[in-house]
Amino acid sequence: MIGARILLESLKKQGVEIIFGYPGGQVLPIFDQLYDFDVKFILTRHEQGAAHAADGYARATGKVGVCLATSGPGATNLVTGIATAYMDSIPMVAITGQVGTHLIGNDAFQEADVTGITRPITKHNFLVKDVKDLARTIAEAFYIASSGRPGPVLIDIPVDVQRAETEFIWPEKINIRSYQPTYSGHPGQIKKAAKLISTAKKPIIYAGGGVITSGAHLELKELAQKIQAPVTTTFMGLGSFSGTHKLFLGMLGMHGTAYANHAVMASDLIIAVGARFDDRVTGRLDDFAPGAKVIHIDIDPSSISKNIRVDVPIVGDAKNILKQLICEIKKLPDTAQWLKTTEGWKNKYPLTYKDDSAMIKPQYILQELWKLTRGQAIICTEVGQSQMWACQWYQYLTPRTFISSGGLGTMGFGFPAAMGAKLGFPEKEVFNIAGDGSIQMNIQELATCVANKINVKVLIFNNGFLGMVRQWQELFYKKRYSYTPITSPDYVLLAKSYGAVGMRVTKKSEVRAVLQKAIRTQNTVFIDFRIEPEENVYPMVPAGSAINKMIEGLA
Repeated sequence: MIGARILLESLKKQGVEIIFGYPGGQVLPIFDQLYDFDVKFILTRHEQGAAHAADGYARATGKVGVCLATSGPGATNLVTGIATAYMDSIPMVAITGQVGTHLIGNDAFQEADVTGITRPITKHNFLVKDVKDLARTIAEAFYIASSGRPGPVLIDIPVDVQRAETEFIWPEKINIRSYQPTYSGHPGQIKKAAKLISTAKKPIIYAGGGVITSGAHLELKELAQKIQAPVTTTFMGLGSFSGTHKLFLGMLGMHGTAYANHAVMASDLIIAVGARFDDRVTGRLDDFAPGAKVIHIDIDPSSISKNIRVDVPIVGDAKNILKQLICEIKKLPDTAQWLKTTEGWKNKYPLTYKDDSAMIKPQYILQELWKLTRGQAIICTEVGQSQMWACQWYQYLTPRTFISSGGLGTMGFGFPAAMGAKLGFPEKEVFNIAGDGSIQMNIQELATCVANKINVKVLIFNNGFLGMVRQWQELFYKKRYSYTPITSPDYVLLAKSYGAVGMRVTKKSEVRAVLQKAIRTQNTVFIDFRIEPEENVYPMVPAGSAINKMIEGLA
């Protein structure tokens, strides 16, 4: 077989059903084979859209997302999407074409050193110079991307390798001596953790995206109920614990709930599961949870004690370790008084907003969306205020129903990610919660949605600003709105020009009916919600402050 065919046959062996991408000169052999190959190819309108769509598909399904682009600008257009997946530990394989092997390093037309460019933002990358290595390289790439702490892997394939012929030999088993992730926790460490838990008076479980990755949400619930400890999640952990459960405190951190932040700061034991104590969670490090001991469960040893000193580190898969820990806990802690305290904080510091404006409030839109969907939808978001409101005001009941760019904070992520999620689950309603700044970054994917009948619903919170930057300018820069007011197209006409459906909402009384109409519509829908221009996201922890030092003003 020629290399291009070996690539596609290898992807088939890996169970790949959908590839997102864009053609170009140095991938023509691959696209020629795609012409009559049994795989669904989604032609995006930009390579960045392809990377984000593959990412969204991976987050929704748990499978490895795949994107494909040509050399040079095609490959570099993937970079933001690859970095987004890397920061959030998402399994993805990016395949790029490259100039012929004899031209590499000669500054040939559309040549870029994509393996060098992406080395800091991939879990691993490959430049395949011999067609005999291609099948094994693809198998290794998928293994690396999906095992241990997941992440993106890039495979760069020169065009002459795509054309070269060899026998197709598929490796049935992959074993990389230098890469052996740990999946089972150390029994001694688990015993230490169980002992700490049994003597705790004010324990709290802090769950991150690793719970979702490992499929450990049921074990997390079992542990929380067994020891009667409140649960808070990171941004990436939303959905790992039901948003309606009585033990749930919501998200913690910069825009987390006040009661979650107070509980973490007052706790005497933090049980961290699949989370990395990033700066948006901890705030000022030397003030973070001063009286708490820390148990940290994570499959990535480099994440443990990186930011916060850990008393009991346990390296391994969260699902396996939680099972072991639940069995090991014989004496249960007495948390009755602690739960009364956290419930008191819930009553004292509820999420709230002033709903007395003639303008539409974004919180109200999300409340109505929740009532209509009851947590059964997949919610994707862009980045900024709309993203934070979606964290606070929609309740996530199950894993993989909240899809958003966490670590990198990539504007333009949500819309193509929603495409990927919808293709992964065609039967589910998929919404993209967007600001009028972010949505314009990859708005060209409207054409992809219409052409492929990917019927996502886009809720645009249109306030005429780059909202989150404007909020910081209001609070910390004396309302000097430097280049944050923006203009938008007529979203209704724009949607119609692409063959989608556009709607506009200017009154609170119209919100529910328009959402219902959008859900019934068998097409991609853009809804232009004209919201309060200077609405803010609260609570908010100012940069450099402890997380219990919140600006708790109401909008």
